[in-house]
Amino acid sequence: MVGNDYDVVVVGAGGDGPVAAWKLAEAGLSVLVLEAGPFYGNEQWPAPSERPGGEASSSVADLSGELLDEQFTTREFEMVNKLLFGPADHERGFWFRKFPGDGAILQCAGVGGTTLHYTGCHPRAYPASMDEQGHWPIAYAELLPYYREIEEMCEVTPAPVTAKEELFFRGAAAAGWPLLHDLNVTTSGYRPQPNAIRRPDPKLHVDAGYDGPVTYPEVRGDTLSLGNIAGNPHPRGAPYEEKAKRSSNVSFVPAALETGNVTIRPNAFVTDVRTETALGDAPTATGVDFRDTWSGRTERVDAEVVVLAAGAIETPRLWKNADLPDNEWVGRGLTIHFGDNVMGLWREADLDERLGKGTIDQHEGQDIAARFDYPGLGMLQTVGTTPGVGAILGFGASASGFTFQNDPADAPWDTMGRLAGPELKRLLADYRRMLQMLVVSDDRPHRRNGVTVTPGLADEHGPIPVVNYEPSEGDRKRRDELATIAAEILREAGAAHVHRSDSPPTALHVHSTMRMGYVLDEACEAYDVDRLFVADHSALSNGVGGANPTNTGQALAARTAERILDRHF
Repeated sequence: MVGNDYDVVVVGAGGDGPVAAWKLAEAGLSVLVLEAGPFYGNEQWPAPSERPGGEASSSVADLSGELLDEQFTTREFEMVNKLLFGPADHERGFWFRKFPGDGAILQCAGVGGTTLHYTGCHPRAYPASMDEQGHWPIAYAELLPYYREIEEMCEVTPAPVTAKEELFFRGAAAAGWPLLHDLNVTTSGYRPQPNAIRRPDPKLHVDAGYDGPVTYPEVRGDTLSLGNIAGNPHPRGAPYEEKAKRSSNVSFVPAALETGNVTIRPNAFVTDVRTETALGDAPTATGVDFRDTWSGRTERVDAEVVVLAAGAIETPRLWKNADLPDNEWVGRGLTIHFGDNVMGLWREADLDERLGKGTIDQHEGQDIAARFDYPGLGMLQTVGTTPGVGAILGFGASASGFTFQNDPADAPWDTMGRLAGPELKRLLADYRRMLQMLVVSDDRPHRRNGVTVTPGLADEHGPIPVVNYEPSEGDRKRRDELATIAAEILREAGAAHVHRSDSPPTALHVHSTMRMGYVLDEACEAYDVDRLFVADHSALSNGVGGANPTNTGQALAARTAERILDRHF
């Protein structure tokens, strides 16, 4: 049962909220976590998309790997529809957010949040993005002990190397870039991705000759069969906490429940932050109102401290809908790692000469297992996808229209733009000899980019988020330079054809809409509301230089939990 009064209420059980809940509960505080989406793999909700099920979960014994195996398939379309941001009852459709152009916001609802479909990439921020860009009120060195704690909990290790990573590493080395060894990246180069995915069972090594079942307990750890974007239930048959990908529902949620001080209530969409204001003082947060997404009933809970961890879109939306004090930077400064896709295609004979086989087989290994870092510009990542996802990311959308509308004569790529019809079929027929690189740029916070709400454009939870994003000329130049480096690496690796998508803005990584130093102080407590903290990616002061943000968001959430204890308990 959910009570009426807690020490702390955390709004959101995504990537970062469970970290704060775990740290606060370890210190002995009573913590309620309210999550808008469902709770998969929990005995309290054996059919989470079909009926309401239980009210809340407070015991690690509720977690079930068997249920997770039933609820998480490897069918991409089914899982994308299941995980994307919307209520447990899928018959009601997605929760709408307005985003400009042909782009989209890719976020999940449910306990685990967007870490349910992230690819496990867990690098640290570039130190220069904190110490030299000037957006942060704290130094990079202050986060180091929290990085180490998060990486231990998530079992972060260098990703295993399969053919696609081997090909990328050879191309990067041939282009003159060095192999990086330090987790704190200050120079440019390439390296295996630091991934929060357990190492694969040694018996799956190509030389081991294993021919048995790829299920638990015969196989432990990663099964090298992609699947992370679809949730990754591997290895099948494993207990909940033994699943290979250390998404927050697998790593931090069990640890939080183990304390005995945490209650998680899914299907609870927070619609208001309640405050009290003594004469002449700033308002103080005293609790929240939330709406049961199945029954529509609104309930109230009191707390000594409120922590917003609903993500960089929903946290500013909640602030604005709750009519909290106006701050010109609430919702502003959005960064999304303005991205792009560059594809390489190889001839069979060229691959045979380099790899000893005529295919790359990007469907083998981990989804994103190799990276190129360039502090000041951003990063490149190899991407292993199934043909459907690869077609969408690489060829399905372009800000430059179709390929026949673009003249690549002076460009380092052979084609650029959207592909359709026979040409798309011809390229996808060579899927096994294709490698995609994701361009992730260090876009900077601009006041014009962000999240607003408009009265009259509302759903059952109030005015919906209206997102605006327009990259600056500097953002575009950094992305172009990274795309050029990607093409050079692919050429050096022997690609016979290079294609650039020129992708429209799409929000894969979303941050910096409630920035430290602008909306929040150095402890991530709101300047304008006492006892109201933020522990999600919106608190990041910028896009951490272009590095994947999960590790930094979680490290900052752990630090924020300690500051809450210091200030108020």
